[in-house]
Amino acid sequence: MRYRKLGTTGLDVSPICLGCMSYGISDRGNHAWTLSEDESRPHIQRAVEAGINFFDTANVYSDGTSEEIVGRALADFASRDEIVLATKVHGQMRIGPNGRGLSRKAIMTEIDNSLRRLGTDYVDLYQVHRWDHRTPIEETMEALHDVVKAGKALHIGASSMWAWQFAKAQHFAERNGWTKFATMQNHYNLLYREEEREMLPLCTDQGVGVIPWSPLARGKLTRDLDESTARQDTDEFGKTLYGSANTEIISEVAAIAADRGVSRAQVALAWVSRNPAVSAPIIGATKQQHLDDAIASLELVLTDDEVARLESPYTPQPVREFA
Repeated sequence: MRYRKLGTTGLDVSPICLGCMSYGISDRGNHAWTLSEDESRPHIQRAVEAGINFFDTANVYSDGTSEEIVGRALADFASRDEIVLATKVHGQMRIGPNGRGLSRKAIMTEIDNSLRRLGTDYVDLYQVHRWDHRTPIEETMEALHDVVKAGKALHIGASSMWAWQFAKAQHFAERNGWTKFATMQNHYNLLYREEEREMLPLCTDQGVGVIPWSPLARGKLTRDLDESTARQDTDEFGKTLYGSANTEIISEVAAIAADRGVSRAQVALAWVSRNPAVSAPIIGATKQQHLDDAIASLELVLTDDEVARLESPYTPQPVREFA
């Protein structure tokens, strides 16, 4: 595994990040595609053994049980000093007016809850999951700065939002001498490239590491359109993302994969990873093949002709709301 710096931080990360949304069982009802702890642990162990040191979860994933599973597994399979551990804050975690969002009260409560579930004294990357329209960004950025100064997080990051919002947050942090966002976790893949307009150039200019979510477009780039999965059938949020998926792009992925003798996932991931702005795409793994494909994609170098074939059919897409 060849490691790289996460943006302009000093953190060395694997060029693949294991996303842990699929790991966890909630008492309030489960997704059909999430795994129990016993089912999750082999994938985390396999990632560690393959040299992946970057793991991403969130407090809301399966009501916090994802953090618990990831924390216990990493304690068993890896050295904490070698792991780059990321989690997120924003979603509803408790009943009541202060049970969600990015207020100082919510952030200070949720960082401690996440650390307890993860079984660690600190996270390497603490990310805001979405923009909080109800809280002044100054309050959020100062609270995150205090989390860093308290040693509970080494760096902070953001996730899907408008580029102007991200720039505004960075401006307030810089103006007040607070910690700035080091990373952006945004939506980016061959079927959704709207982030190329503003967010990716902004991150490149400012030295912000990009860790895209859904680099395989919820699996649509890995299979024929008439194929289905449990997640595709039951993921209500996912159903809103690719209503007009470009069949020509999907066909080109399949054709290039066949010509190269590799999987479609390897082609789609190789395309995302080749963007200089990208530090590490976040991939989910509920089968061993998912990890194998992600790791193999790091060795796949697409030709200029192949890239042109993949990119030329793209048409502008409606900007997905950052809800």
